[in-house]
Amino acid sequence: MRSNTRDTWKSVDWFTILLYILMIVAGWLSICGASYEFGSAELLGTSGRPATQLMWMGISLCVAFSILMIERDFFEVFAYLIYVGILLLLVATIFLAPDIKGSHSWLVLGPIRLQPAEFAKFATALAVARLMGTYGFVLTRFHNFILVLGLIFLPMVCILLQRETGSALVYLAFFLMLYREGMSGYFLLAGVCAVVFFVTGMKYAEVMVGETALGSLLVLLMILFISIMLVSIECKNKLAVRWMACGSSAVILVASVVCYFFPFDLNWVVLGVLGMNVVYLVGMAIHQWAGRYALIALFSLASIGFLFSVNYVFNEILEPHQQIRIKVSLGLEDDPSGAGYNVNQSKIAIGSGGLTGKGFLNGTQTKLKYVPEQDTDFIFCTVGEEQGFLGSSLVLILFAVFILRLIALAERQDTVFARVYGYSVASIFFFHLAINIGMVIGLTPVIGIPLPFFSYGGSSLLGFTVLLFIFLRLDASRKEH
Repeated sequence: MRSNTRDTWKSVDWFTILLYILMIVAGWLSICGASYEFGSAELLGTSGRPATQLMWMGISLCVAFSILMIERDFFEVFAYLIYVGILLLLVATIFLAPDIKGSHSWLVLGPIRLQPAEFAKFATALAVARLMGTYGFVLTRFHNFILVLGLIFLPMVCILLQRETGSALVYLAFFLMLYREGMSGYFLLAGVCAVVFFVTGMKYAEVMVGETALGSLLVLLMILFISIMLVSIECKNKLAVRWMACGSSAVILVASVVCYFFPFDLNWVVLGVLGMNVVYLVGMAIHQWAGRYALIALFSLASIGFLFSVNYVFNEILEPHQQIRIKVSLGLEDDPSGAGYNVNQSKIAIGSGGLTGKGFLNGTQTKLKYVPEQDTDFIFCTVGEEQGFLGSSLVLILFAVFILRLIALAERQDTVFARVYGYSVASIFFFHLAINIGMVIGLTPVIGIPLPFFSYGGSSLLGFTVLLFIFLRLDASRKEH
């Protein structure tokens, strides 16, 4: 069914487009502020990076409105073809891209540099939406879930091979969409637990209480507590909860008292208690033919395995610069002139802005180039210094309204394809916003992902634009299906 172009323009969500235009203009002004040098005759940066970004803004707007004129069914019909094309481009980038700051993720085409990883986001979202929109598709079926994970992880692996860890981690945002589409919340719980276990294990790895390593003890106790809570919530077996809670508490309490007089590694006792609980859960699973007990036992075993693999992953898999960034973020090392320099200077710049900021083009920290990457990954520090707390809050409110609007649009879709794609878009924007802001103010490690529509970069701006406007095109024709 061919859509009427006039109806499409009437149905498109102009409020979201207005928010988009406001953000790219605000982003361009921020790039001008970050690039401007005191005494320069170029007041608004009509050359250099601001001029380049202005050119990409024009290209992005042309592409955006061109997308709105494409038939809606095009994106669903050619979703897999687009995905395969981008995937092949990602593979080619691994071998063809030059080494730029240790990464092989940029294709150099004369004066233009493109980062295919930025375009893989919308391609992956389309492919996942196409698969999940197939008639009779049920996410909770094991083989369907594995297929979806395959579509998500394939580009993620390719980007990791390009040594672009930050861009690869963005694909974890798809799990927020999967949760909305019926994925068990325990997958998100497992993800949160992995982060908490990692941080706790690393933070207190060197702290010893007698013969006991505090980091491992805290994690093992958390695993024990969570497994008992899961039995209480999922299985509702009061007898099992009593046996596990009372028995575990009694053994650990007695061991703690003995440990006070005869020091030994208490971790082995807690590990033994967890082992007995796992055996008990497996026995309950067999006796009552209830898979929930087995899943909780599996969670306990997987968590223990994760705990003992943390040191290996950290020391053998992560790059040295990534290790230092994590240690600095966790407060394990103080490196103000090395790995922690960017974040320290960023926080100084944001803090110096005060309530109302120093004014447009008047930021001293950014003008004197104290903050590295201040017009790309750390663009938010320019906003904080020049516009202050009020300006920074306004930017965050603008993003909040934008993301909430995307969620509202996704929820009103009348096809699974459009809804899944819409939630994927909202999840990707949310992930970028949360990680970038957390990175700039020191809450998360520096992994190098841009702030949507604000950070300098043509590939980033064009990639986000295509990602957004495909969804707006799908939304504009929702009543046709």
